[in-house]
Amino acid sequence: MVENNYDILEIAEGSTEKEIRDAFRRLALQFHSDRGGENEQFIKIKQAYEDLKIGKKYPETDIEKIKNSKVYSGDTEADVRRKNQILGQQLSKEMKTAEEWAAALNRSNSTATRLFGSKTLGEIELERKANGSLSIKGNFMAGSLTYDGSIIMQGSITSPSWTQEFKTNIHLTRGDFKFVDPLENKYKIENGAKITVDNGDVVVGNIFGRKFKVEDPEGRVGIYQTLEQRTHISAPNGKIVTENVVNTVRLDADTIIILNVEDDVIISAREILFYGGKLTYDSVIELKQGGSIRFFENFSIQGLSGDAIIKLENGKEIRLFDVKTKKIRDLADEFVPDRDNYGKDATMVGHGFTITYNMLDNLSKKPTKKQKSGWASKFGFSKK
Repeated sequence: MVENNYDILEIAEGSTEKEIRDAFRRLALQFHSDRGGENEQFIKIKQAYEDLKIGKKYPETDIEKIKNSKVYSGDTEADVRRKNQILGQQLSKEMKTAEEWAAALNRSNSTATRLFGSKTLGEIELERKANGSLSIKGNFMAGSLTYDGSIIMQGSITSPSWTQEFKTNIHLTRGDFKFVDPLENKYKIENGAKITVDNGDVVVGNIFGRKFKVEDPEGRVGIYQTLEQRTHISAPNGKIVTENVVNTVRLDADTIIILNVEDDVIISAREILFYGGKLTYDSVIELKQGGSIRFFENFSIQGLSGDAIIKLENGKEIRLFDVKTKKIRDLADEFVPDRDNYGKDATMVGHGFTITYNMLDNLSKKPTKKQKSGWASKFGFSKK
């Protein structure tokens, strides 16, 4: 009989989340190496606990771990590509079946639970709830899924690095897409996956894209091509709430609430709220007409890379360096005295600050005679 994750934690099937957590803590204390336990057994217990948190009953065997890896090893590059093509194709077929199954339940307003994939491919559990939402437990690795309703996800999302044909693409025609406790569970979206929510919000954890080098297809020695797989999250009529966004990512929404941005990230929104301390090189903020960028209390101006670009909807581009050298706080203060024209655009709350679309748009405009005496000199405008 195959030992499942409940057996490993020495609890009965169907145990509650608290019972699973308590069993893990008890066994972890017993087998942790710091207490003289066996490190291999502790790793096994920890993996069983992690699996059960996302509803996975059976642990992977060593062979399955190899098969479930994002890239097969093989004797030749052609071998690797062929095997990965087969894996992507099989997973995509499973997701197509899952999509049709969920749509049929929606039409009949029924509830049901079903596993898709296999122990070889990696299993995920889908459950259509009485309120119409779709619960997904397990890691989504390839293929497309469209659903007319909300999705609640317990697991991470990735996309095949070996092919664009079977790229992960999740589309909600209505409702929200949410991870369950994404920060605590460390769920992530990565490797070029795409999530589109037509009329709802997206609440997730960390988001990563991918850039990598491949040898020149013509075989020239020492020559490489850089390929990118840009992870794309879109909620045009809602908001995106996320943590760290890193390395080749695009976010599109009405409102984006974000922690840190690093390395070739594009953010497009009407309202952008930064809660972290990093906005680094090669990143772009696309600000929509009438919008604003809000930096909160603990944000360090030193963390703002001068190489980042702010693009306005009217086509103007402003280097963040230019905004920093004009001193962001002074920029807001200078608009306040002429409140009839600009005051409504300058907001200072606590130790944070807001930069609005109109303020940025007016950076490149010549001041009026009324404005010259106050703030023109600080911006370096000539007095003619």
